[in-house]
Amino acid sequence: MMKDDSIANSPLEQESFRDHIATVNEQGKRNWIYAQQPRGKYYTYRSYLSYLYFLVFFTLPFIHVNGRPLFMLNVIQGQFILFGTPFWPQDFFLFALIMLAFILFITLFTMAFGRLFCGWACPQTIFMEMLFRRIEYWIEGDAAARRLLDKAPWTTSKIRKKVLKHTVFFAIAVLVANVFLAYIIGIKQLQQIVRGPFHEHVGGFIAMLAFSGVFYGVFAFLREQVCTTVCPYGRLQGVLLDRSSVVVAYDYERGEPRGKFKKNETRSIGDCIDCMQCVKVCPTGIDIRNGTQMECVSCTACIDACNFMMQKTGLPEGLIRYASENGIAQRQPLRFTGRLKTYSIVLLLIISGITYLLASRTPVSGTIIRTAGMLYQEKGADSISNLYRIKLVNKTIAPVQLRLALNGTLGQIIMIGKPQISIKPGEQGEGTFFIVLPRTAITKRKSTLRVTLYAGNKSSGVLKTTFLGPVSN
Repeated sequence: MMKDDSIANSPLEQESFRDHIATVNEQGKRNWIYAQQPRGKYYTYRSYLSYLYFLVFFTLPFIHVNGRPLFMLNVIQGQFILFGTPFWPQDFFLFALIMLAFILFITLFTMAFGRLFCGWACPQTIFMEMLFRRIEYWIEGDAAARRLLDKAPWTTSKIRKKVLKHTVFFAIAVLVANVFLAYIIGIKQLQQIVRGPFHEHVGGFIAMLAFSGVFYGVFAFLREQVCTTVCPYGRLQGVLLDRSSVVVAYDYERGEPRGKFKKNETRSIGDCIDCMQCVKVCPTGIDIRNGTQMECVSCTACIDACNFMMQKTGLPEGLIRYASENGIAQRQPLRFTGRLKTYSIVLLLIISGITYLLASRTPVSGTIIRTAGMLYQEKGADSISNLYRIKLVNKTIAPVQLRLALNGTLGQIIMIGKPQISIKPGEQGEGTFFIVLPRTAITKRKSTLRVTLYAGNKSSGVLKTTFLGPVSN
């Protein structure tokens, strides 16, 4: 935790909360978190965002463009489709660049805005807090009711609630698993597995069952343990954050020393009334008043809870808010500092670079190599030819027939063998050909030529090569 020297001897610094995590007790056993349902402005915003997320997640596999999925990550066959554009293992270099850019993006984003992604966009948080946790509230009640239910003996009512909850949980896990598989193998292949004879799709059924078990286990039992123990991003934030990072923070300068609220009393102590509402709503069980902690996912539940209590007591809101450690220590409002501006510009440049790489990618790529050991051949009295070999990669999901044509240069291409090069989806094709130029078009020893690839009448890319010939006198 980062703190100003002025509170070095405060009770906050004497706490032993950093010796353990909130989800594990002193005996090393699981401390089950009974999070109270939050209510407030930020929770409403997160709810709207989650509705959009669910809409996209559950409908995206069904959207097809030109007969192919809009989005698919088929790691089994090495085929990836992003926004209707297919990618193959030959595009690994592009994926490597995107992954490096993504890692840099995450690093800069975390340094600037903390763990904002975890609370607002992470699938784990959205499904847990906005779907599974709400179902639990609906069936078993709020935090106090669930705690009492778990401690109560096994009655008919308890059995009914537990069976209903876990049945619904598993049914949703099966649905999520099927949608997840659709992202991998495509919705059409998934439908064949679901509708076809069982003996023909045993592997697909086992995969679906395995994914369902994983999702059910994560949301029914692991829960916040994924954020605090499994996910490496939560541990990285301790390295990436500094005193200028924007985090969900408790204003200890304003809140300390704490004390219970008394009606009609002139308050001479800090604004924190020690109501513990910020702790009760926290899905990872931490006390945000202890400072920035690894377990915090920046979900803003504590902000809503604290603001509600401030409204009830007539105290100013914002005791817990988005802020930086420097901002709290210096009692400054949250500002878009030069550092944040710089990071944001770099992030925009990264996104722009990735967008450019994807937009400039051609459906067919390849290389043209002039035959080694040969200079040029005289073809009649007025023409010069060079022999070439071309290797092409079809990056689409349909077979293509390609023909070659010179671009902006007098001359012709003479194919050896078939007049066109046939390439299957995601595979390579090659061919051999002559480029013949009139002597009058050759003005220097080595010239650069452009060869256009045509699929029918549509251009599929342009390749460069060199042409050797005698210099005309």
